[in-house]
Amino acid sequence: MTVHTGPRTFGVEEELLLVDPANGAPQAVSGSVIRYAQCHDEVFLAGGGRSKPLETEFQREQLETATPVCTSLGELSDHIRSARLAAAQSAAGVGTAVAALATSPACVRPSLTPSHRYLRMADAYGRTADEQLTCGCHVHVGIESPDEGVAVLDRIRPWLPPLLALSANSPFWQGADTGYDSWRHQVWSRWPSSGPTELFGSAKAYRATVEALLATGALLDEGMIYFDARLSRRYPTVEIRVPDVCLDADDAVLMAAFVRALVDTAAGAWHAGEPPDRVRTDLIRLAMWRAGRSGLRDDLVHPCTRRAAPARLVVTALLDHLSPALERSGDLESVTLLLRRLLERGNGARFQRAAYTRTHDIKAVVAGAVECTVAV
Repeated sequence: MTVHTGPRTFGVEEELLLVDPANGAPQAVSGSVIRYAQCHDEVFLAGGGRSKPLETEFQREQLETATPVCTSLGELSDHIRSARLAAAQSAAGVGTAVAALATSPACVRPSLTPSHRYLRMADAYGRTADEQLTCGCHVHVGIESPDEGVAVLDRIRPWLPPLLALSANSPFWQGADTGYDSWRHQVWSRWPSSGPTELFGSAKAYRATVEALLATGALLDEGMIYFDARLSRRYPTVEIRVPDVCLDADDAVLMAAFVRALVDTAAGAWHAGEPPDRVRTDLIRLAMWRAGRSGLRDDLVHPCTRRAAPARLVVTALLDHLSPALERSGDLESVTLLLRRLLERGNGARFQRAAYTRTHDIKAVVAGAVECTVAV
């Protein structure tokens, strides 16, 4: 059994919305944006190297960006910002803009990206697929082995809902306020394999669970294992898929720092022989619903007591839980500052609602988000 030494590698994938700069409506132009980027060679990293190209997503109104594998928070921060800037520059080249919004505030009828796989999904899942225009933030963290990865999945379960509350950035849907801070979470929950999982216990059991789900025929392929946290199919990482895409790049950095510390803390507990918390999955699902409903505006479910508690108390408990790992990686001071700033200004849902309260104009909400997406 290998015990990890040194900071774990990590990386972030962000899904961004393509919008009309004039009226804020989503634009189905991802193919044109990507072709422009390829022709103009504009997808660069902060240090001058080349990044992973922009990629299409489920709907043509979306783009996906991805950082390279990083080891430090500062490096990751630079790459998140440069990827957003590259996406914005390429979008501008075809007369559109990018916004880090987890759902569209403006009314939209999404346009499916016409790949064979996506067309099969649209046929199989009907309205769930038709309305699936949501943008998330996915964090990958390096692991030593699948067994270590599954041990991590088993131990981070109760700590994931606060990440949704902090990142929540999708209060509007089809031009109206849903009353939720993360409506994306509600829409994403329609997929048959989404959400929290039971304890697995081993990589073998995880694999058996995946095979059992696929055998039902309800999923088209393994790519549709949409657990809140899963083993990556392509990389030696665990992938946490809970957060909304964050409006502020600093918040995306904070999500990545928290996730890496969660992985490191959980792996350390496993190596030390500490058993996972056997909290029921239905309680975690309820805690996630609560986080998506009110974000930081009201009580959350405390990961330790399972009782309602003020959001700031729950977030403080998360920071306390992760402080030793953050100290080891040298991130504690930076994370404490980033968290304080987020709590002072609020999450993306608060920003969007404040913009709408000032203007009573959905276009102004989107315009503000476009500006924030690439702010330094």
